[in-house]
Amino acid sequence: MTEKQINRRKALGWLAIGVAMPAVTACGSPASAQGNFRVNYSEDEWRRRLTAAEFRILREEGTERAFTSPLNDEKRDGTFVCAGCGNELYSSDTKYDSRTGWPSFWRAIDSGAVGYSTDYKLGYPRREVHCADCGGHLGHVFDDGPPPTGKRHCINGIALDFRPA
Repeated sequence: MTEKQINRRKALGWLAIGVAMPAVTACGSPASAQGNFRVNYSEDEWRRRLTAAEFRILREEGTERAFTSPLNDEKRDGTFVCAGCGNELYSSDTKYDSRTGWPSFWRAIDSGAVGYSTDYKLGYPRREVHCADCGGHLGHVFDDGPPPTGKRHCINGIALDFRPA
């Protein structure tokens, strides 16, 4: 195969990715789609209830800058709840310093507190975590966490409120 043919194949491959990715990333978005959640408001109502930053993270699946959330350094005993609906999500007992710049937990408060979906926004699959009660985007789960689960729930601090014990 000539270099010209190789370059043409590469270009066609990148073109295919560019055409396919918008369709893939639009699929399965729990926060942006009106889902079958216990807490379900119109987009206008969510905008009234949330700050602009909370709306961007929870409803538009944004990401806050690393090391900007005060909750990253929160060390008191208590519960981390969804900033959108108040659902209890994480206990301070499972929070740890992952040194990534986002609040990290090795497990949700219970198996029904969060839901999961797959996101392809970066061109490869990631496990997205969202609030089970309102569908709000929280962050992602990775397989590089501490024992006993080996999971790292990497959560946007803006998506959370903290309730001290």
